[in-house]
Amino acid sequence: MATMDGDLVRQDASVLAQAMVEGEVSSEEITRAHLDRIASVDDRVHAFLHVLSDDAISSAREVDRRRAAGERLGPLAGVPLALKDVLTMTGVPTTCGSRVLEGWRPPYDSTVVERLRSADIVILGKTNMDEFAMGSSTEHSAYGPTHNPWDLERIPGGSGGGSAAALAAFEAPLAIGTDTGGSIRQPAAVTGTVGVKPTYGGVSRYGLVALASSLDQPGPCARTVMDTALLHAVIAGHDPRDSTSIRAEVPDVVGAARAADVRGMRIGLVRELGGEGYQAGVRQRFEESVAILTDLGAEVVEVSCPNFEYALAAYYLILPSEASSNLARFDGMRYGLREGDDGSRSVEEVMALTREAGFGAEVKRRIMIGTYALSSGYYDAYYGSAQKVRTLITRDFTAAFEDVDVLVSPTAPTTAFKIGDKVDDPLAMYLNDIATIPVNLAGNAAMSLPIGLAPEDGLPVGLQIMAPPMADDRLYRVGGALEAALVDRWGHQLIEEAPQL
Repeated sequence: MATMDGDLVRQDASVLAQAMVEGEVSSEEITRAHLDRIASVDDRVHAFLHVLSDDAISSAREVDRRRAAGERLGPLAGVPLALKDVLTMTGVPTTCGSRVLEGWRPPYDSTVVERLRSADIVILGKTNMDEFAMGSSTEHSAYGPTHNPWDLERIPGGSGGGSAAALAAFEAPLAIGTDTGGSIRQPAAVTGTVGVKPTYGGVSRYGLVALASSLDQPGPCARTVMDTALLHAVIAGHDPRDSTSIRAEVPDVVGAARAADVRGMRIGLVRELGGEGYQAGVRQRFEESVAILTDLGAEVVEVSCPNFEYALAAYYLILPSEASSNLARFDGMRYGLREGDDGSRSVEEVMALTREAGFGAEVKRRIMIGTYALSSGYYDAYYGSAQKVRTLITRDFTAAFEDVDVLVSPTAPTTAFKIGDKVDDPLAMYLNDIATIPVNLAGNAAMSLPIGLAPEDGLPVGLQIMAPPMADDRLYRVGGALEAALVDRWGHQLIEEAPQL
């Protein structure tokens, strides 16, 4: 077991879990240490929207009591976690980063939260995000931006920047995100953490406030591949309450992370996800990592996925179309914000005033795009055509995976940019997800893991691994091997190099 010397908040989740088993530390001590860390740094990071101090301490004490009584507990029992504020939790505010849900306290737990509770994981609080998960920088939150712990003037990625920043700032050893077009992987890349988008349907969406129902997928986030695998195993599996949930055995992601061996694997280098538009330092670190995979015994070949070039355009028709439908429920009548209800206005006027006040500019932009794309006379030209492109992208993946075991690319074209640099340029913002979007359109599994710092700015770079549906274990096999090789090179985990807050 790794030593427990040093600050509790800087330990891996697996190390903390083993230390509790061996009686070196209690869950309450670990939880208090993380709550203290949040209190000391989150005024600068703003990773959290709601901190559940009393509930977290109570949960930790219950884990300690059950452990002392000799009960059999899960492998992550007593370890703290940060939860993206798009998943419902009974009685706890769920805002999705939007004013339109102010004051709403859900009467039920999402399936992800149920499984976290069943595994005795301690939930520290809810993390900040782009409003309704629409964004790549966590600047579109109604409650202010989250800051990247590597450089507080820079973005932590989005939409799940709060969860990634909480990990990078050592405010939590585990986190949950959701990924619709890269919202787990892109924040992981720019904060030097690990994030996984499971196979679509591999983790239940019940209790996830929907953005785009055919694209959304909850997933695990952590600072190491093994910690991410342990969390993945907790939250994955069939759920009859989610009609898109897959009836299949969860791949052995923990065993794959432990094996961490790429000998004999064929790895495809995607020609269309690199080159022009990618920062020089991102390309350099990516090429070095590909060379390491070759040295570890993998065969690396170039693969072409020609329809990937249309993915961004197709995505920004499909997602807004589904969002315009899903967000129609936020009308000021049933829950959350209600504006102008003074008895003198019609229901329609109250709805209009509520949406005007409650939705931010990016949400309004995407609703309008989606409504237009679905409108009479334009459906086939826009939404219908985008779905055809989606089919072509899926076929590209299918053809590629007939020849290789996994595909790799940079996760994001650049390192973290400065807060404010792209917030007024939607297209520039959307281009941050150019490498991650194809996976969501096809429903495949993908991981981002840190591969070093870009030489020109000293900020983290991420590598993306993509696998076929329900082959999530391949992500952990490749990711674990590459992570171990990079740790040997650096002598430490990348996240340990993050600037002190």
